[in-house]
Amino acid sequence: MRRTLRRQRAAGVVAVVMTVAIAMSACTTGWGQELAWPWEDPEPLPTPTETTAAETEVRKAAPPKPAPKPVYWPLTGIPGNEAAMRHPAVSVKIENAPEARPTRGLEHADIVWEEVVEGGITRFVATYHSTLPDAVEPVRSVRPMDAAIVAPMKGILAYSGGQLPFIDQVNRVSTQSVIMDDGHAGFSRDPSRAAPHNVIGRPKVFLAQEREDMRLYSPPPAQFSYAHEKGERSSAATQGRKAGTLKVRLSNRQTTNWYWNGESGTYKRSEGAAPSMAMSGVRHGARNVVALKMDVVMTSYTDPSGASVPETQLVGSGEGFVASQGRVVKVRWEKPRVGASIQLELENGKPVKLAPGNTWVELVPRSSGSWSVP
Repeated sequence: MRRTLRRQRAAGVVAVVMTVAIAMSACTTGWGQELAWPWEDPEPLPTPTETTAAETEVRKAAPPKPAPKPVYWPLTGIPGNEAAMRHPAVSVKIENAPEARPTRGLEHADIVWEEVVEGGITRFVATYHSTLPDAVEPVRSVRPMDAAIVAPMKGILAYSGGQLPFIDQVNRVSTQSVIMDDGHAGFSRDPSRAAPHNVIGRPKVFLAQEREDMRLYSPPPAQFSYAHEKGERSSAATQGRKAGTLKVRLSNRQTTNWYWNGESGTYKRSEGAAPSMAMSGVRHGARNVVALKMDVVMTSYTDPSGASVPETQLVGSGEGFVASQGRVVKVRWEKPRVGASIQLELENGKPVKLAPGNTWVELVPRSSGSWSVP
């Protein structure tokens, strides 16, 4: 009996010891960190606060985030998507001889430059950036003034070929040449036309060949200033006089006429008396017509027929006019160096602002060319 009682007491002691050990082990984590005992006060909860009416009004009155600044296509001044602008300008030499008409793709150009070449006919440098048409036609060869035209944009110039000194001039002004005669992609022939007035160019294919260094010039710098702020109008509209007709004589073989069309808000182009048409059936038009008088010199080079190749001297200064929104204003122009863009000023010295949209630039020989605005 005594042995049984001793055994029961011993078992009780063991049970108490085990209970205490279990309780103590429950007060630590597996990493030896002590836990709060059940009888300790828990961490107090934060005291809720009340939002007053004044604080609510302040929150409501907080100024809204400023709207992002609009981004404009640099060669037209029209609002656009910044990501879509990140590519170089693509310029193409386009013919304007009677055998070359109608042309294809000029209606999509941001800027078109008309220059006098040998024999008194004209050619175009058509620059594309906001729109790249599938095809342009007919593509022709480079001329000595083309380097000074495209140099400020530092993009791509595509042409059929040309004399080596003229090609070298283009390559020296941070411009990439894409040349049919060198086997570059993007050129083909139109079987419905006679050579050499049948070369088709593909601006998208030209762009796909851009060198890595050309990406530094994406997008190209703006060549003119535009009246694109809210309520702003072009310099011609605010400072000029009405101008329904613009007559520009470039040579004894080329007179370009422009007629204001209020319905489209553009000047419509004619080659002499004949409307200037695209293959698509669209008549060529311009939001802005810029005419600039420049010196033209004869170089020592000749074309295959033996005619001397003229060169328009873009570096310099002189007089001109800008027409937009049905009105025309006199301007002064200046281009201090080959790589600089042409600066336009009003007679009072203020910078000229064009209407947003496409622009045609007439490079008028100072000595033999002329214009009239009835």
